[in-house]
Amino acid sequence: MAQDRQSPGEGRADVPERVSGDEPLLAARVHRPSDLMRLLGGLLAIGLVLAVAAFAHFTTSGLEKDINAGAGGAPDLFVKIAGLVSSIAVLLVPVAFAIERLVKRDGLRIADGVLAAVLAHGVTLATDLWVAEAAPGAIRDALTQPQSGGGLTDPVHNYLAPVIAYMTAVGMARRPRWRVSLWAVLLLDAFTMLVAGYTTALSIVLTVLIGWTVAYGTLYAVGSPNVRPTGQTLLAGLRRVGFRPVTALRAEGVPDAVDSGDRGRRYIVTLEDGPPLDVTVVDREQQAHGFFYRAWRRISLRTITTRRSIVSLRQALEQEALLAYAAIAAGANAPKLIATSELGPDAVMLVYEHIGGRSLDALDDHEITDDLARSAWRQVKALQSRRIAHRRLTGDAILVDRSGRVVLTDLRGGEIAAGDLVLRMDVAQLLTTLGLRVGAERAVAAAVEVLGPDTVAACLPLLQPIALSRSTRATLRRLARERSAREREAVLEASAAAKRERELAKAEAAALADGTAVDDTAVRTAPGAAAAAGSKAGAGAGAKAGTKAGAKAGAKAGAKAEKAEKKADKKAEKRALDTALDEAREEDLLAQIRQQVLLIRPQAPVEPVRLERIKPRTLVSLIAGAVAAYFLLSQIASTPLSTISQADWRWVAAAVLFSALSYVAAAMSLLGFVPERVGFWRTVVAQIAGSFVKIVAPAAVGGVALNTRFLQRSGVRPGLAVASVGASQLFGLGAHILLLLAFGYLTGTEKSRSFTPSRTVIAGLLTVAVLVLVVTAIPFMRKFVSTRLRSLFAGVVPRMLDVLQRPVKLLTGISGMLLLTGAFVLCLDASIRAFGHDSQSISYASVAVVFLAGNALGSAAPTPGGVGAVEGALIGGLVTVGHLPIEVATPAVLLYRLLTLWLPVLPGWLCFNWLTKREEL
Repeated sequence: MAQDRQSPGEGRADVPERVSGDEPLLAARVHRPSDLMRLLGGLLAIGLVLAVAAFAHFTTSGLEKDINAGAGGAPDLFVKIAGLVSSIAVLLVPVAFAIERLVKRDGLRIADGVLAAVLAHGVTLATDLWVAEAAPGAIRDALTQPQSGGGLTDPVHNYLAPVIAYMTAVGMARRPRWRVSLWAVLLLDAFTMLVAGYTTALSIVLTVLIGWTVAYGTLYAVGSPNVRPTGQTLLAGLRRVGFRPVTALRAEGVPDAVDSGDRGRRYIVTLEDGPPLDVTVVDREQQAHGFFYRAWRRISLRTITTRRSIVSLRQALEQEALLAYAAIAAGANAPKLIATSELGPDAVMLVYEHIGGRSLDALDDHEITDDLARSAWRQVKALQSRRIAHRRLTGDAILVDRSGRVVLTDLRGGEIAAGDLVLRMDVAQLLTTLGLRVGAERAVAAAVEVLGPDTVAACLPLLQPIALSRSTRATLRRLARERSAREREAVLEASAAAKRERELAKAEAAALADGTAVDDTAVRTAPGAAAAAGSKAGAGAGAKAGTKAGAKAGAKAGAKAEKAEKKADKKAEKRALDTALDEAREEDLLAQIRQQVLLIRPQAPVEPVRLERIKPRTLVSLIAGAVAAYFLLSQIASTPLSTISQADWRWVAAAVLFSALSYVAAAMSLLGFVPERVGFWRTVVAQIAGSFVKIVAPAAVGGVALNTRFLQRSGVRPGLAVASVGASQLFGLGAHILLLLAFGYLTGTEKSRSFTPSRTVIAGLLTVAVLVLVVTAIPFMRKFVSTRLRSLFAGVVPRMLDVLQRPVKLLTGISGMLLLTGAFVLCLDASIRAFGHDSQSISYASVAVVFLAGNALGSAAPTPGGVGAVEGALIGGLVTVGHLPIEVATPAVLLYRLLTLWLPVLPGWLCFNWLTKREEL
């Protein structure tokens, strides 16, 4: 398994240097998260510089005057000599460094630097063009100066940014002499240009930032040369601290979890004499792994003392050494740290005594006995007796040696002098880890036996997914999906069995009514025979009475009996499905653990502790809401009050009526896909309540959740309610696309004699087609989209088949969707006419295209109700497609949004409360 490799200049002549051939080859290049962080930081800094140039014009002008006044006293000869020297040196220094690197056979870095320089030159040219042609005047004034011969100076320096990008990409910052010399030349060049009036201070800052940002963007895109230490480097490092290694075998089965990506690479090292060693190598790349996840956890979680997301290698080494010594001093079984050392500037190693054994994840379920579980809890108890938190009590951090002794590893993420909250999180994590393997009852019993019932009960408020490790949360989500699939299959099987039994009973009843015997196989295929028999019996009874009226009354009685029987069948089916769902329902592991703890301590607190400070959706909504508020305020401020006061109130009243009509249409479009009987006017009230919900949630989320809940409360089973809403959404999406294409086609042909679409429509269709082809051609994108659509519209197709069997329902749904679109289009059109615009200049087709495109954008926007996105899309569409002046488009869109979004909030809140009190939501 091992192969011999000799490294020249290292090791003794009589000791072979061997590294396991199983060690995976390191990639030649790696994409460093640190480069991505610097890229994002550079982009942010460039945005701030442009913002300062745009909004702090007087400050930048004053700065330029101060610089010019201070530089005016510099001798002219000195300025000319400095400019000549710096201009030559700024090119010679990078060339000299490139020659030095080529002599040392480091041509890859030079290639990276040249690529970064070329890209930086292109970015500077694009920036110059943007500033000269399209940038606001304040930015142009801040980045340029008038020249004596006419014209303006360059906003960004086309030769300085490439040099900075080159210098950063080749890693000149790691060589102090070259770095100091080049920065001295750059500063001298910038000084001479400022004194000579060829540039501005903000221009120089922007040039440096562009070069720096492009360099790190290039390094992250193409990857940086891999400097991770190899096994040979490890052997050399071990000899420096006094060991005599023979082989280094890369440990197997070490996970690369994102939430613990800085655990390092592990080796089992054999020595010439003495027991083997466990060595962990940590480098900067592994330490940066998972940085964004840890940073987000630090921002989003509250009241938890977490270690810093960015620590140096030496700090990481010192923290793990401290925790290793502290754990052993507390009486816990932990690997004994015997040596530490640096492996060059980018890696460190930690040397432990070797502990042979397997992790808890590697053990079979039957091997995890109650004694082993209690032993694991005793190790946690020892740590907590000295206020030490492990923070990673997952299955791969619990090692069982050959004698059955439990050892806690991976202490690097722990804390000394931890608070009660963090210690309780450790208990909750280990309860979940053991519960996943041996079940909730055994895990809780072992914990109570070692820690006591009070300590275990205290962790209940922290028994929530956010408090657990990322790998544990992923496992719980997978189990939840499997549990839902089993419940769904059980309900479907129960539904099919109940249906077969009812059909059998009906067939038997029909056979008894005819006075004949029917075979079981035949009666299973005779649904509805009982109802027919009832009608026949009723008609026969009337005929025997000898009167025509009697026969008619008997047929009517039979029809009533058939209707009553169908109603009874539906109730029986609902009861059977509810019973099957109750029997098939499985509780998740965390609920099972809570129940087991409450059996021991019924008075234990179970209310979850609020750990999340902010959720991702909340953060996105806040940012998008701030942008939307800025946009709306700027639009409102630019609208003169005289325009609003001159509105035609007759058209305003018409817009109000069309807005009210949209709720009736929304109720029709929903009920058209619900075969069950649901009250129409209660559905209209629910749609009005949706006006309040979509203000506090994104438009595509709030309405779906409210309609699903309303249907469930109206007697529709949960699965069917979700399917009905999904069918309505799916059909609405298809209708939306078809209407958009149809009206777009009409918009392109309305001003042409030939019935051909406009080039804009054709370009849009081709763009959509290309996007679809790209998504379907790339495997991971195709899988991502199909998975999301499958989960979103699960059960929709069978529901639509049920609807297709009821033409009246289908017609109601289609009519409702068309009426809903028409009501909104007419409301927007009435809002436009309210401000006195000539109705002949913009057609209904153009208004419809603008509305459909804006509504689609609003559904995708993360802001509640699509605030900001819809307004911008509608105003831009009316100006572009309808050729409306901005003075008309802005108040018209604001009026439309006022009637369809803001004014219905209060009635929606009242309807929401009314439905909630009646337990219909």
